[in-house]
Amino acid sequence: MAETDKLPWYALYVHSRAEKRVYAQLTDLGYEAYLPLISTMKKWSDRMKKVEEPLFKSYLFVRMDIRKYYEVLNISGVSRFVSFEKEAVVVPENQINAIKKYCNDYTEGDRLVMNDTEFHEGQLVRIMSGAMAGLIGRLAPIDNKKRLVVFIESVGHYLPISIPRTRVEPVYES
Repeated sequence: MAETDKLPWYALYVHSRAEKRVYAQLTDLGYEAYLPLISTMKKWSDRMKKVEEPLFKSYLFVRMDIRKYYEVLNISGVSRFVSFEKEAVVVPENQINAIKKYCNDYTEGDRLVMNDTEFHEGQLVRIMSGAMAGLIGRLAPIDNKKRLVVFIESVGHYLPISIPRTRVEPVYES
């Protein structure tokens, strides 16, 4: 196991459309960085093109020693660390792995619409299998379809995904 594998992950908020540039700077400086990208088709007036774009706009992840906080903060394009009570929030390794798996497995055509016969809006559910297995989210209606909305707490973002109801189970709140 490499020494950096023991370091925690942190989420960075970066300037709009600077994700790839900041990622390159971080890796050039020797940091392990992760920019979740998904392929999507974009339409211009004269053509369609497959492009890779960030899963979370203006966010990326860096594995680092917290003592390098100001060094990373001073990289051109970095706005701030995602923080709670003025402390950079550690992103759990399992969330990074789930995001990586989701991005690796993601294809726009593979989304399946969930049948909501046994679930209701706002219900807490756990994903049992697939790219996001183990994560917990809430059901919410989006575009007149039921979709599972996964809240990645340490990033503060909602990730809407359509998923078959057979891949989720209810989580009962106490």
